[in-house]
Amino acid sequence: MNKKYIKKLENVIKQMLTPWKNIPFSLVIQGLSDCKIISFNKKAKKDIILLEKLKKVAKIAGIKFNKKGVVRPRPNEVGNDIEPFVKKALNDIGYKADTPTTNSGSKKSSGYPDIEFIDEFKRTNYLECKTFNIENISTTQRSFYLSPSEEFKITKDAHHFVMSFEIFIAKNIGKNNLFKCKSWKILSVENLDVDVKYEFNADNARLYAKELIIARGDL
Repeated sequence: MNKKYIKKLENVIKQMLTPWKNIPFSLVIQGLSDCKIISFNKKAKKDIILLEKLKKVAKIAGIKFNKKGVVRPRPNEVGNDIEPFVKKALNDIGYKADTPTTNSGSKKSSGYPDIEFIDEFKRTNYLECKTFNIENISTTQRSFYLSPSEEFKITKDAHHFVMSFEIFIAKNIGKNNLFKCKSWKILSVENLDVDVKYEFNADNARLYAKELIIARGDL
């Protein structure tokens, strides 16, 4: 490669390392899926009914979760534990809730969003389950993630909600903690702004390639 070409590559990499900030989440979703985020209308009758149902879901899920709580070493691991309670509560109130289906027809549990559900007006809605600690809710700690994928989970125009539960340590159990919920929040994220930060990665085949190994031994 000539020096001019190498210099161009270096400049491209430098630009990639500069995060893009405050990108409208709605544009990200539309660009990745060709599907629109439908805005939540606080004055529309259908959306008012939907929100009342989601409030009920949050209460049911939180109460059921708190009957036993969950034992984890760290609070950031609790988010996945709340999801089945929310999904069951959605189904219990009469909504059809399940793991989102990709364009290929397969169900995919990992990645955004956690749940796809149909309301009484036959509308598709997407719901992400989160937990938060009241002590750092106003900080710059990253808590919302979306990664592009060939098997993207957004396949329809829909509302996009986040249901988040405030967790606290009910008691210590050895090196672990018993977590329970104290409150909940429901968010509509059509006006959310997000940042992009690139990542470089390598798989095991490349990382442990023979030509990279400079020493080895047995124990």
